[in-house]
Amino acid sequence: MPLPVFACLGTWQAASFKPIANCRRARNGLLNYLTLIFACQLAGETIVRAVGLLLPGPVIGMVILFAFLVVRRCIKSEEIPRDLARVADTLLANLSLLFVPAGVGIMVHLGLLKTDLLPLGTALIVSTVLTIAVTALLMQWLKPRSDGAKPGEEIDG
Repeated sequence: MPLPVFACLGTWQAASFKPIANCRRARNGLLNYLTLIFACQLAGETIVRAVGLLLPGPVIGMVILFAFLVVRRCIKSEEIPRDLARVADTLLANLSLLFVPAGVGIMVHLGLLKTDLLPLGTALIVSTVLTIAVTALLMQWLKPRSDGAKPGEEIDG
């Protein structure tokens, strides 16, 4: 038996004797959803470049994918397609590999980074502290109150 059949043992049906056809069907579903994810990212990048938005293209792509799922009523029924979930979980499990090119780029341009170390370090520290502070303030403001007051309301007392 060829190796791809073993990779798709979850689709093996012993009574039908059609493991290769089932394997191809399973791979096609995964490939279709991987293509959908990349197409949404490409559409997001295209929109950002055409309109000149200050948002990253993949963020717009995620919004497009979310809209697609809402239109298909996957979000309302709380049932994401199984193959889409498998593709997304695989990408997330291997996310660290996607940072390797960025790390290599940093090592290649280490001399440039050394000349601007103080401004870059300051920007990183200040932005991190501001992000933590804004997140804490928003959580404080948005969390449900135990005394029944609405978020952001002051209590006279």
